[in-house]
Amino acid sequence: MAATADTPMRDVMGVSGPGGATVDTTSDPSAGEVRLPARPESAATVRRLTRDLLRDHWLLPRQLTEDAVQLAAELAANAVQHAGAHSFGLLVRRRRGWIRVEIRDPSRALPCLLPPGRELDLNGRGLFLVDALADRWGVDLLPRGKSTWFELRLSGR
Repeated sequence: MAATADTPMRDVMGVSGPGGATVDTTSDPSAGEVRLPARPESAATVRRLTRDLLRDHWLLPRQLTEDAVQLAAELAANAVQHAGAHSFGLLVRRRRGWIRVEIRDPSRALPCLLPPGRELDLNGRGLFLVDALADRWGVDLLPRGKSTWFELRLSGR
């Protein structure tokens, strides 16, 4: 069962997470929200979980999979850097002709698409990538936080 705004987010077991809790790095983010510690190394887990689901289980095209993996990692990095929380969630959904990837965090602060910085800036390009590569993206406010999401069309790529 997928987590919704009305159902609690689930914690899973595996890698050390916030407060000594553990996170299952083999969880299926299409079966329900996978909670991860808000640490920079969690972006690698987001990339792997997203890649494994899209490539190995759903057998989606390589370029679409790589775009989704990159964008999911960018949103995860934003949650780690800006949400000020101990953890965040990853949820991936598939519906006719589309995939949707959500990163959920407890902050209600909205992300901002800022003008690009200088060419050598190391930060500040994540939402530009999302805006450029995703067919749609946005933010939904939840009772306890927000979901920053993007969607990719499965056909016509």
